[in-house]
Amino acid sequence: MRGGGLVAFPTETVYGLGANALDKAAVKSIYAAKGRPSDNPLIVHIAKKEDFAPLVREITPKAQALIDAFFPAPLTIILPKSDLIGSVVSGGLGTVAVRMPQNETARAVIAAAGVPIAAPSANTSGKPSPTNAQYVYEDMNGRIDAIVDGGECEFGVESTVITLAGETPVILRPGAVTQEMLEAVIGRVELSPAVLNELAENETAASPGMKYKHYAPKARIILVEGSRDNYERFVNMQRDCAALCFEGDNITIPKVTYGAEDNALSQSHEIFSALRRLDEIGAKKAYARAPEKSGVGMAVYNRLIRAAAFCVLNLTKPFTIGLTGLTGAGKGYVCERLEARGYRILSTDLYARRAVEKNSPLLGILAGEFGQDIIENGELNRALLAGRAFADSAKTARLNEIMHPEIIKMCRADASCPCVLDASQLFESGADALCSRLLCVSAPEELRLKRIIERDGITEQQARQRMGAQLSEETLESGADYVIINDGRDINSQLDEFINNYL
Repeated sequence: MRGGGLVAFPTETVYGLGANALDKAAVKSIYAAKGRPSDNPLIVHIAKKEDFAPLVREITPKAQALIDAFFPAPLTIILPKSDLIGSVVSGGLGTVAVRMPQNETARAVIAAAGVPIAAPSANTSGKPSPTNAQYVYEDMNGRIDAIVDGGECEFGVESTVITLAGETPVILRPGAVTQEMLEAVIGRVELSPAVLNELAENETAASPGMKYKHYAPKARIILVEGSRDNYERFVNMQRDCAALCFEGDNITIPKVTYGAEDNALSQSHEIFSALRRLDEIGAKKAYARAPEKSGVGMAVYNRLIRAAAFCVLNLTKPFTIGLTGLTGAGKGYVCERLEARGYRILSTDLYARRAVEKNSPLLGILAGEFGQDIIENGELNRALLAGRAFADSAKTARLNEIMHPEIIKMCRADASCPCVLDASQLFESGADALCSRLLCVSAPEELRLKRIIERDGITEQQARQRMGAQLSEETLESGADYVIINDGRDINSQLDEFINNYL
């Protein structure tokens, strides 16, 4: 390290790839070895608390309080940098990130080198961080000078990063030192929006681990939020994929576990090794069961959401897929294909009929709006109601105001994961917000017109009136995650593409 070389060494978090932080050429070689973007700042590691002061302009009272309370620890503190720190280490920023590792081997290496050590994780850029020397060797053999083998890392996720460079302390990357622990020492601490969300366009990464995609294996990761039951039901019906789950989860497809559901420290210890094991078993796609977003679990969630490139499937929503489409597009056939794949279909058309069965309370409301004569012997004259309700947009909107809430309420009561909400007025009813993914079925206008006339036995004028009562084709398609074109093209291959890319 003193001679400008690159050495991987263990810490309590992950293995670091170290170089003399005061040697510009040595620091540049870190970026080259990792294939790391040069605007991604590095953390400077020190062996003793007194080594901190020369690296920063000033140790503020809050910084000193954290140093006194935690160092050595899996905690990185960001402050305005001194002139000792070059722009290569800081990623061009006016700040520097500093930490004193808890791991005794790490501190011994830094002390022996006699210089502060700039060290990101010892993996090629974007891959899961290494938690043992073997993983470092697999990534870095031939790229660096040496590896210090210190066995398995204790925590398994990188240090907590907190910036004290602004008015309010902000966590930029969660780790084993939690927000609650920090607030107990220095008061209010905010969590950066970038912990759970992508950086805004042109936003600078103020800390390592803030890039769009990070910590990722070769396998495509989908982060799944929801109960254990919903996760198991959904994942077990999938094909040609794997599960990244907790110990004890009842999974029938190939799986890799990463700790216990009720033990966030076990999750953090295992997560990066588990991501690498997905590649070892040849997984091309994996559904990762999401941990709790609290305490150390927040750190694990942060790593997973970046490994998944922010692809999250939210099974806490009542409907897995919201299916909509223009009338006559052929949603019914798509429903049949989804049902054959194991999805339960909830058709709003069927629930709409149930909602206005004989003596339903809704009948009186409809009669008050559209005329008492639409009720005959306690039953709804559907044709008469349709003729009046679709006569103009205001009447159509009023019918929707009455019907939609009750229909969706009934669908929610019957929903069970995984299911499809088949709703021609998915967006008009607001039910799109209750669906994990949105699928639209479309077809050319003249083909739809022909289908409607044949299906319903109505005139062209009546068919066009119904077509005109829907949202525009552009609105439906722009709101969907995926659009199936039902004009004779193969529906199954389109469904395969939708499921592969969005589920």
